[in-house]
Amino acid sequence: MKHIHIIGIGGTFMGGIAAIAKEAGFKVSGCDAKMYPPMSTQLEALGIDVHEGFDAAQLAQYQADVYVIGNVAKRGMDVVEAILNRGLPYISGPQWLAENVLHHHWVLGVAGTHGKTTTASMLAWVLEYAGLAPGFLIGGVPQNFSVSARLPQTPRQDPHSKSPFFVIEADEYDTAFFDKRSKFVHYRPRTAVLNNLEYDHADIFPDLAAIQTQFHHLVRTVPSEGLVVANGRAEPLHETLDKGCWTPIEWFGNQAGWQIENVNEAGGFDVHFKGVPAGHVEWELLGEHNRMNALAVIAAARHAGVDVQTACEALGAFKNVKRRMEIKGTANGITVYDDFAHHPTAIGTTIAGLRQKVGNARILAVLEPRSNTMKLGTMKAALPQSLQEADYVFCYAGGVDWDVAGALEPLGDKLHVGGDFDAFVAEIAGRAREGDQILVMSNGGFGGIHDKLLQALA
Repeated sequence: MKHIHIIGIGGTFMGGIAAIAKEAGFKVSGCDAKMYPPMSTQLEALGIDVHEGFDAAQLAQYQADVYVIGNVAKRGMDVVEAILNRGLPYISGPQWLAENVLHHHWVLGVAGTHGKTTTASMLAWVLEYAGLAPGFLIGGVPQNFSVSARLPQTPRQDPHSKSPFFVIEADEYDTAFFDKRSKFVHYRPRTAVLNNLEYDHADIFPDLAAIQTQFHHLVRTVPSEGLVVANGRAEPLHETLDKGCWTPIEWFGNQAGWQIENVNEAGGFDVHFKGVPAGHVEWELLGEHNRMNALAVIAAARHAGVDVQTACEALGAFKNVKRRMEIKGTANGITVYDDFAHHPTAIGTTIAGLRQKVGNARILAVLEPRSNTMKLGTMKAALPQSLQEADYVFCYAGGVDWDVAGALEPLGDKLHVGGDFDAFVAEIAGRAREGDQILVMSNGGFGGIHDKLLQALA
C-alpha cells in the first residue's frame, strides 16, 4: 500500500484529496497548523492521522512514498526545507489528482470567481439524481452527499462498471510554491463551466488581465469535442474566449443561450434555451446568482447526457452546501447564519438573497475580512456598497492592517467596528432583538463566533 503524506491537509481541497486517496486504497496522513470543521470532522471520520504543525520531525514518523504539498506550504517551513534538502519525492495536490484519478475520467470542471463550490455541488447532485454516480472534489460539503469528495461510484444504468464522470471545483489560485500556474490547468476538463470572472486573489495576481491569462490556459486544455459553458453577462469571459477557443460554447444568462424567465415569488423560474422553453425549476435557493448557477449546471449536465427536465427536478431537491447561507441556530427568535462570502460581489449577492427571504426583518451583517485579498485591503473601496442592504454592519478589524472604520465610513451609523473579539460578540448580541437575522460572513472559522453568538443570545 503506497503512503502519501499531505502537507496542508486541513484545506478543503487537500482534505478532499485525502478522502479520495484513502478511498482509492492509499495510506494517508497529513499535517496542518489549524483545523476546523467541516474538514477536521471529515478527516477524523475517515480515520486519517493528522499531525499538528509544519515541523521537520514529523518526517521520521510519516515516511511516505510521496509528499503531496498544498499551496499553504511555503519555502522556509521546516517540513518543506527538510523534504527539499533530503531529496524526498514531492508533488502538488492538483498534479497528484490529475495523474492518479482524473486522467481516465470525463472531467466536468467548474471555474469562476464566485459560486464554484455551490455550482460544482449542484452539478454533482444533478448527475447523481440522474443515476450517473459521479466522483467529485468540491471545496465545501454538499449537504446532498455529506462529504466533500469521493471516487466515481456504480451508475444505475450500468451496475458492472464505475461512472466515467468526475466533477471538480476548478480553482484559479496557484498550485504550489514550486508551480505558480492555476490549479485548474492540471484538470483537463471535457466540460468546462466558466461561471464569472472578476479581479480577486490580489496576493498572487497583479490585475484582472493576469487572471484572464490563466483562464485562457484552461480553455486551451478543453478538447474540440468538449463543451465550454460560459456566463454571457461577464464581459471579461467574452474577452478571454476571444483570445481563442477551439471548443463549442454554450452561453448562459443572455439571449444567445440559456436564459432565466418568469421568476416567481418563491424563487422558482422557467428555463429557456435560445428563446425556446426548456424546463422549470422550483427550489429553495434564493438570488439571481443561484439561478445563474443553475443555468450553468443544466447546460453542463446536458452535455453529460442528462435531459433538461431531469436536471430541473434534481435542482428542486438540492440542499445547498455547508457554510452557504447555512442556519447555525436560533435563540430568542434571532437566527444566526454562516456564509463563506469574502469578496464584495459575493457579499452583496448573499445579503440580497437573504433580504429576498426575510423581507423587512432586520439583517445584522457580521464580516471578518480574512481572505488574503481582504487583508491587503484591495477590495475595501467596494465593501460599503456591497454591505448597504444590511441594517447593521459589524466588521471585525482584528488581523487587518488597513483602516476598517475609514474604509467603511460611507455606511454611517449602521457601522460598528471591533478589534477585541469578546467585546465584538457582546456588542452584536446586545444590539440584536427578536426577529433579527444575523449573517456571519468569513472564509475561516472566525473564532467559533456562531456558537458564541447563540450562547450570548440565549
